[in-house]
Amino acid sequence: MSWFESFVLGLVQGLTEFLPISSSAHLRLTAAFAGWEDPGAAFTAVTQIGTEAAVLIYFRKDIGRILAAWWRSLFDKEARRDHDAQMGWLVIVGSIPIGVLGLAFKDQIEGPFRDLRLIATTLIALGIVLGIADRLAARDDKGGRHRARRERKSLEQLNVRDGLLFGCAQALALIPGVSRSGATISGGLFMGYRREAAARYSFLLAIPAVLASGLFELKDIGEGHVSWGPTAFATVLAFVVAYAIISWFMKWISTRSFMPFVIYRIALGILLFVLVATGALSPHAGEAAG
Repeated sequence: MSWFESFVLGLVQGLTEFLPISSSAHLRLTAAFAGWEDPGAAFTAVTQIGTEAAVLIYFRKDIGRILAAWWRSLFDKEARRDHDAQMGWLVIVGSIPIGVLGLAFKDQIEGPFRDLRLIATTLIALGIVLGIADRLAARDDKGGRHRARRERKSLEQLNVRDGLLFGCAQALALIPGVSRSGATISGGLFMGYRREAAARYSFLLAIPAVLASGLFELKDIGEGHVSWGPTAFATVLAFVVAYAIISWFMKWISTRSFMPFVIYRIALGILLFVLVATGALSPHAGEAAG
């Protein structure tokens, strides 16, 4: 991997990680469109450490408060009633599905799941799901002529069942094209949570899974065409870009719809199908060396 490739891929990782459009799919597609070797699942996982570092800094006050309350709850039963302590436990519970499935399907994630036809399918399918979830949220927020406005749930109402369901939605992101934020936010909207609440829990829930995955994949960097220098450079760049994106995205979702992302996902998926069907792009482009 050249330094220019690592620059482009690091930029793409930072831009797409927190948007509901799938960073893993965009890394895969960027390499395929450019005629580069597939950066691979290990490169994707390690560069995500950079984007999660951005989450740790952006939500540092929330995370610090949650960690402190969770630690107290280990020794004080009364402290377990604190919402922040409960959030700590719910993040752990919600991380179980992706941890179990990530280990169980590791070979598929690094191989068959990177087929461009599968990525096109998941881009379109999750786009439709996100669109439906967004419309339901908008209907509740605005109400209508024959229905009252419905108050949606906040994170204070998160329970173990919902935490597990959020975690199951997040686990779908093991398939490139699904999108971690897109799946978890969609799940949250279907469960009746507000957009900003679903997004905030999505970002917090990603921390253990992404950091564990990145650290686990570190051993594979340096094997094949992906070397340490470019990977570290891409990771740092992804951190810088992702921090700016988080700030923008949290402001966006408080007042705007997800429909631009829905349209983009569906259009990109259709384009990808057309390119593969016409032979302009191989469904396994770059895989041989990646």
